[in-house]
Amino acid sequence: MVKDAVPLGECGRALVVKLRHHGDVLLAAPVLSVLKAHAPAIEVDALVYDDTAPMLAGHPALAQLHVIGRRWRSLGVLDRLRHENALFRELRGRRYDLVLHLSEQPRGAWLARTLGARFAVGPVDRDRGSWWHRSFTHLYPLVRNRHQVEVNLDALRRIGVQPGLGERKVMFVPGDAAEARARELVVEPFVHMHPASRWRFKCWPAERNAALADRLADEGHRVVFTAAPDETGFIDEILAKMKSRPLNLAGKLSLKELGALIGRARLFIGVDSMPMHLAAAMGVPTVALFGPSSEVIWGPWNVEQRVVTTTHSCRPCGVDGCGGSKVSECLTLLGVEPVHAAAQELLAK
Repeated sequence: MVKDAVPLGECGRALVVKLRHHGDVLLAAPVLSVLKAHAPAIEVDALVYDDTAPMLAGHPALAQLHVIGRRWRSLGVLDRLRHENALFRELRGRRYDLVLHLSEQPRGAWLARTLGARFAVGPVDRDRGSWWHRSFTHLYPLVRNRHQVEVNLDALRRIGVQPGLGERKVMFVPGDAAEARARELVVEPFVHMHPASRWRFKCWPAERNAALADRLADEGHRVVFTAAPDETGFIDEILAKMKSRPLNLAGKLSLKELGALIGRARLFIGVDSMPMHLAAAMGVPTVALFGPSSEVIWGPWNVEQRVVTTTHSCRPCGVDGCGGSKVSECLTLLGVEPVHAAAQELLAK
């Protein structure tokens, strides 16, 4: 029993702040649904970067979604101040009773101090000193070797909300237009491969991806490739090494359309990246390849899955390639056989 639990019945509005990358924002979605489930009368808002907004847009527990422009920093002083002041007035006007800050981003502490919320929850961060800690009424520990979904939910546990096992679902809502687009693009059953990541050191070599896709095609599976617009070069490398011809949708989908497409797949195969988390959110069986990053922290959440790794004693190291080289031996030496076997096992189910 938390002695200083927040009386949620006395809170009219709450703001959840998650200023990170796409996958991080998606994995914060259970905080919205759990908070709403335990306090149905509360209005739950979220604050994210503008490019990550699709990860939460349409969430049934969300009242309002506020955004910060990634590019505001590159604007002139007056233009940036205009945007910042407009956002602050918008947030201040919502009169939040509770602020939940889910990262070490400094803006969250500043908002906790200035929005006038009665309760403010943030992570312990000893590197930032007493100013940070005095910004919050409640502090929760950032447990490093724990899945990110649970770490996010620790903010609620700290104030007396204990999530049930069935409440910890990551939810993504593609929307009707994206669903219709996905149905148009692929009619027959397919295996979805998203081999790219913004960080190349997380990627499995192009020739291994090509060999796996050819094997799946030889077995009669339709293979669909996707990638972000700035990752299409890696897909071109893979296609150049293939005998079969998969459907290549790299760079052609919005985030909502990507989620809708993944949701129609028989199987998803990818590396530690946002699309892998999307696959889990959409309930699609997932083969996830992990190298330097930790599957304990970032693995597919709450879905039928197979995580494939090597037995390197140094992994997960969290380093951007061996010796900072951007090349991860734990991925370059990962063979096609174990990945193919994992895919076959899930497809057989």
